[in-house]
Amino acid sequence: MDFSSGRKKSLTNTQTELYRHHLQFYDQPPLENISLGEFEAFAVDRLKLLKTVENVGVSYLKGSDQYSNKLVSELKSLNFPYRPDADDRKPQTGPSEHDKRRKDHISHFILRLAYCQTEDLRRWFIQQEVDLFRHRFDELSPQQKLELLNRNNLQYATTSVKEKILLKDELLNSSYNVSGITVEEQDFYKVPFQDALDLVRARKVYLKAGYVYIPQKDIVTIVLNDFRTRLSKSLALTARSLPAVHSDERLQPLLNHLSHAYVGQDYSIQKNVGKISLDQIDSLSGKSFPLCMRQLHQSLRENHHLRHGGRMQYGLFLKGIGLSLEQALQFWRSEFIRGKVDADKFDKAYAYSVRHMFGKEGKRTDYTPYSCMKVILSNPPSQGDHHGCPFRHSDPELLKQKLQFYKVPASGISQILELVKGMHFQLACQKYFELTHNVSADLIGPPLVIWTGVWSFRPLQKVSEAESCPHLRPHIFS
Repeated sequence: MDFSSGRKKSLTNTQTELYRHHLQFYDQPPLENISLGEFEAFAVDRLKLLKTVENVGVSYLKGSDQYSNKLVSELKSLNFPYRPDADDRKPQTGPSEHDKRRKDHISHFILRLAYCQTEDLRRWFIQQEVDLFRHRFDELSPQQKLELLNRNNLQYATTSVKEKILLKDELLNSSYNVSGITVEEQDFYKVPFQDALDLVRARKVYLKAGYVYIPQKDIVTIVLNDFRTRLSKSLALTARSLPAVHSDERLQPLLNHLSHAYVGQDYSIQKNVGKISLDQIDSLSGKSFPLCMRQLHQSLRENHHLRHGGRMQYGLFLKGIGLSLEQALQFWRSEFIRGKVDADKFDKAYAYSVRHMFGKEGKRTDYTPYSCMKVILSNPPSQGDHHGCPFRHSDPELLKQKLQFYKVPASGISQILELVKGMHFQLACQKYFELTHNVSADLIGPPLVIWTGVWSFRPLQKVSEAESCPHLRPHIFS
């Protein structure tokens, strides 16, 4: 689409002003046209960044040097803004600072489209974006923080020197890590108490006549609350406008896949075909299967049957770790005929679905194993089912008993349950692997890739660079 000269000039001025700053609240949606190739690339890089934010937030104390260094490294490698003082007027290698900020802006709004669809997805997206925002805000200088507040209508009044002197004892007693010297040297913001409920609840601030007095170092709490509220409202509004986006056949499959996408290293399934034998499965299930597959295998051995959801999840996993079609047919037949299914009934009712998994029937699609996100988010198990994610779908007490049965140390069980409580299901699976294999988190990768050694996820659909994505309509995000 061609812009008129006036429209182009207006758009350029808007972008110049928007990308002049290192950090923004993402209040203004992007208005330019981008190709579908760029659309996909930006989205995948943003997803990688947010996954890193989640992993680092669990592995390290938020705000620590290790935490900050890990995030800076990821921001730098993915070409997102990582230095508040960066300026295109200064010599630098790689993309310009303007291009990095443009990518940051556009990619945020693309993932809004993908992660506004369910409450679980919205909650996860908001938490990672808030943590990323906190890290970037902490990197700002006091002057840059003040400019950010003013730009986003968070213009809280600072207390006068006279008022600080009058309230010095109260400010000292109520403000954490504030001394008599720092009371005089730093600014205190006078904020309506309803805007600082977390600080009031924790008794970290002085409250008087409906206002709280917040040291400058703690103003991040107010900023984050405002950012979270704005983002939550925007996601809810975006969800209502999704039908307009889904009407575009190019965008719908891309957006639907993003919320379930695996963005780690690419592993080839074909390399593993025929690499395991049937007599290895029992021993592997006890020492090398993820918990979801271990419970499916155990149920199959005990009941000699699995329902359709369990057969699909476990069957594709076995295919992914190297079981051939002939081995798979032998495995399922030998197990089912131990139960209530004879060989003739198996051949008529079940063999077809096994051959279908391997692309030998129906559409002849060569199916890949389910991704962690698919297991977690789709087709939850009902009574009598054994598929799904035990960290997501099991009662915490039952999960605890299962981990105890599998001889996971008590301290490790507490760590896993804490991750489950925080809805970090994949990280709970990773922690289970660490504990059962006595390895460090730094030496391993994502859960199902850890367990199978294969790439068990479908890649994002490739699109032509020449195809152009219609500019994202502002009303969708507002």
